[in-house]
Amino acid sequence: MKVSIIGAGYVGLVTGACFADLGWHVTCVDIDHEKIEGLRAGRMPIFEPGLEEVVNRNRQNGRLDFVTDMAPAVAQSDIVFLTVGTPPMEDGRADTSAVAAAAVELAPALAGYTVVAIKSTVPVGTGTYVRRLIAEANPTALFSIASNPEFLREGNAIRDFMEPDRIVIGCDEERAGDLLRALYNPLEQRNVPIVVTDCATSELIKYSANSFLAAKVAFINEMADLCDAIGANVDDLARAIGLDDRIGHSFLRPGPGYGGSCFPKDTLALAAQAQEADCPVRIVEAVVASNAHHVRRLVKKIERSCKQGWEEHGRDNTSFAGKTIAVLGLAFKSNTDDIRYAASLVILPQLAKHGVTIKAYDPAAMAKAGEVMTEVTYCDSIAGALDHADAVLVLTEWPEFLVLDWDDLKSRMASPVMIDFRNLFSPEEVGNRGVTYFSLGRPSGRARTDVEDNIARLADATVKHAGATS
Repeated sequence: MKVSIIGAGYVGLVTGACFADLGWHVTCVDIDHEKIEGLRAGRMPIFEPGLEEVVNRNRQNGRLDFVTDMAPAVAQSDIVFLTVGTPPMEDGRADTSAVAAAAVELAPALAGYTVVAIKSTVPVGTGTYVRRLIAEANPTALFSIASNPEFLREGNAIRDFMEPDRIVIGCDEERAGDLLRALYNPLEQRNVPIVVTDCATSELIKYSANSFLAAKVAFINEMADLCDAIGANVDDLARAIGLDDRIGHSFLRPGPGYGGSCFPKDTLALAAQAQEADCPVRIVEAVVASNAHHVRRLVKKIERSCKQGWEEHGRDNTSFAGKTIAVLGLAFKSNTDDIRYAASLVILPQLAKHGVTIKAYDPAAMAKAGEVMTEVTYCDSIAGALDHADAVLVLTEWPEFLVLDWDDLKSRMASPVMIDFRNLFSPEEVGNRGVTYFSLGRPSGRARTDVEDNIARLADATVKHAGATS
């Protein structure tokens, strides 16, 4: 079976490489000549663990090609995947113009029966639209449209493809479904569940899944804020509720809000499409608002924590202006260089506006961050970022941050104050090393007097309510 991938971006490149690794002949097509030449030379345009090895292995065995000319690749293919970008527009709706353009361009090249499968994340109805575009551009074409959404997590994409929780195939013609099941047969033989449904349902599944996961992220972040306010412990809370099989442990770790290429745009797109259908999804709309609010309020938490930490270390001047903050991590998560919708893009410019000097280190994302955040000094090591810093802010959970040399940290910093928005460390252990430590939703996160005042107010409210109902 021969496969073409239209669009050699993140999804297209991973998908093409992995299909080749399953034994199929794959041609990846992209209009970016520089990208294609780089891939032919073994240079990866994205940071993704394990991808370079898979690409080069299949290039060498002749199962994976990279080209800029779409027509020959499409003409010889049994299945053509559309994996072009669908970025959000100003109103939150997905921009499907690249999908439409690819469909029109590939239509004349279709030869023999072909399945055109949309792997890009697209709104419901896109498959119907693409079918019409192809039929108009090539009335004699023999083809079917299918939806085959991807569920790849950045930093874990190769494993997610090879060991997926499920494969979703949306098609309105049995012939197309049979061909796609044959394509995925190597994975089905490993007992991977395959869900076959209609195109509209398949298109909605990806948005629904990401919105639900985003809701879990927003929920645990709100619980972390509440724990900070009343002195409770979000780690214990998350573990306890996660032990309920109906809830589960995944996505119950507080952090600086969700980001990346999927959750932000997919929640916005689902909310926008639901509005168009006159069936608003209020929960998803609330998730979007909650995440935005959470990221913005973290700047106040940083300021409050720094002030408290500097006071504990006997510093007279506790204002932000003129201080230096070291930032560890810029990407929205570890094992990727993706900074799209990362908390750093909101937090660091706000700190700069307060007169803070920012020194940052990230193992993979500094080049991309430097294109959009010029107010930051980028350092080539953790040590370089920590030198003479008045505080250190952890934004990404890179493994190398877990093995910090605490004595070296204290010797380099002007004040050993850490604000950890990934909860990487134990407050007790860090405190015992002489570092003033703040995290999300754990007892060290707020001044004790504030916590006691909040608990007192809650107790008073409980007493009043009990008296009113007795």
